[in-house]
Amino acid sequence: MTDYLNSTFLLRNQTAVFLYENFAKDMPIIDYHCHLSPKQIYENHHFQNITEIWLGGDHYKWRVMRANGVDESYITGDASDYDKFVAWAKTVPMTLGNPLYQWSHLELQRFFDIKTLLNENTAHEIWEKTNQLLNGEGFGARDLITKSNVQVICTTDDPADSLEYHMKLQADKDFGVKVVPAFRPDKALEIRRDTFGPWLKQLEQAVGKEISSYSDLLQALQSRAEFFHQIGCRVSDHALDIVPFEEATFDEVSDIFAKALRGEVLTTLEEHKHKTCTMLFLGKLYARLGWVMQLHMHAARNNNTRMFRRLGPDTGFDSMNDGQLAEALCALLNTLDEENLLPKTILYSLNPKDYPVMAALMGSFQGDGVPGKLQLGAAWWYNDTLDGMLEQMKTLANIGLLSRFVGMLTDSRSFLSYTRHEYFRRLLCNLLGEWVENGEAPDDKELLGKIVRGICYENAQAYFSFG
Repeated sequence: MTDYLNSTFLLRNQTAVFLYENFAKDMPIIDYHCHLSPKQIYENHHFQNITEIWLGGDHYKWRVMRANGVDESYITGDASDYDKFVAWAKTVPMTLGNPLYQWSHLELQRFFDIKTLLNENTAHEIWEKTNQLLNGEGFGARDLITKSNVQVICTTDDPADSLEYHMKLQADKDFGVKVVPAFRPDKALEIRRDTFGPWLKQLEQAVGKEISSYSDLLQALQSRAEFFHQIGCRVSDHALDIVPFEEATFDEVSDIFAKALRGEVLTTLEEHKHKTCTMLFLGKLYARLGWVMQLHMHAARNNNTRMFRRLGPDTGFDSMNDGQLAEALCALLNTLDEENLLPKTILYSLNPKDYPVMAALMGSFQGDGVPGKLQLGAAWWYNDTLDGMLEQMKTLANIGLLSRFVGMLTDSRSFLSYTRHEYFRRLLCNLLGEWVENGEAPDDKELLGKIVRGICYENAQAYFSFG
């Protein structure tokens, strides 16, 4: 029997071991999509205990704790940090088969050198050891990033954000990791939500002028994008839970925007016209700036109304959507391409049924001398499991070019989640190794090594213009 999480974890043949040890293991990380706090990075935030760094804001863990029957007071409530950790420790053995079991123990091993399995009986021992380390030197936010061999981090930032801590990080020559913003203008598109009016006031403060028309909104978004660009931003991000495409004239959308400012109720059709026109404007802007556009699609958010009222958004009550995608997405990409203003684009779907649809659609818009101009995004959220990552890579290999894939990201709020890159890299090497062992790919170490290095690091380095 093989020791758990040993050096050949997930590497089931000698080719896989060779590829991982020689080409994947030590490659730097470009984390081009995450939700880390630039303030915590700048301040080299030191976490009070393992609960703060491990359970704070982690929807993955919260969901399985609820599934295990843990009372909400031990998840998002007022129980002590120790009691919350014990509740998690009791849950961990029940997660066997879920990637959280492997991820949790990988994080304990890689960051804290703890090989003891976490459960109710070992909880106190692990609580004491992790907290002793966290309260010592070398375990601040920056330290954890550096230990993980991270080269670039893209946080997620609203157009109205001041980017105060990004500018402070740029001026700090003692930290060698490039931390740049990503432009996330979701609130500009959600014109029917109650958050739109208050957000518009924030945007007005950011640009220093009143926004009284649709034209003003677009000018404000362009102004903020240009400011983000000066601070090093080279990527945008959009949560398109439903992908709309409804053609409308500029005057028509201007009238819709004016109705929203007057507080009038908008129809779904009017919302979709506003979203379509605004997305086309932004896509062209990104192309001119040389940015990458990321589209995260088919999430169903805030499903549980009672818990949404109690806890708010982003607390673990989202799921996959299963709506139609191909027609509207094709129309969006094609309209941008007609003016030769389709930016480099990464397509993600929370529903894996969309993988073949997106991979096939991408092939219609590749070109311009850019390797992998359109990308099938890494297995996202509910899909960054062993099976989910393999499904994404196999779909891309079958329909497009796996060799041009820009690889893994964390999409995380946790400074310990960089072990997911290791997990992904091991799966990648094992997949290629299996092809070689089965006679489906040549035993050409130079070719295989080039592909592994590319997917782990070099493709992203070339694709994104981070400098």
